Amino acid sequence: MANQGMQYGQEADFPEAAPKKSAEQSQVDFELEFFAGILSRHPDYVDVLRVMGNNLTQRGRIRDGLEIDRRLVALRPKDALVHYNLACSYALLKRTELAIQTLRKAIELGYRDFRYVRQDKDLESIRDDPRYRQLMNEYENA
Repeated sequence: MANQGMQYGQEADFPEAAPKKSAEQSQVDFELEFFAGILSRHPDYVDVLRVMGNNLTQRGRIRDGLEIDRRLVALRPKDALVHYNLACSYALLKRTELAIQTLRKAIELGYRDFRYVRQDKDLESIRDDPRYRQLMNEYENA
């Protein structure tokens, strides 16, 4: 029953007049598809893996993002930001022990944006853990 009773020039003839998904949602979906194609040809492309991990997490695909973060740690074992992102994935999945251990590793490797750590929503699930507070006190005041 599409277009029944509509005259030429009304909304159905102009897709741009139809309601759209948010630009951000469309962009993330586009990037996921685009970068998946790149990774199919270049599976260890670190910069693309970083974007994919972030986009997957943003899309709510936390477990898929975790797998990307694990790959990145294998490729870049001394990269503090890679470890930080892995800690965030663990925290989002409520894997507290692994989140705190990995956050510690990120800090030991040089991650120092403690103000961001304190406000990052990805880490909310571990903030009440005494080991998190101890870790922050240990390094923030060093």
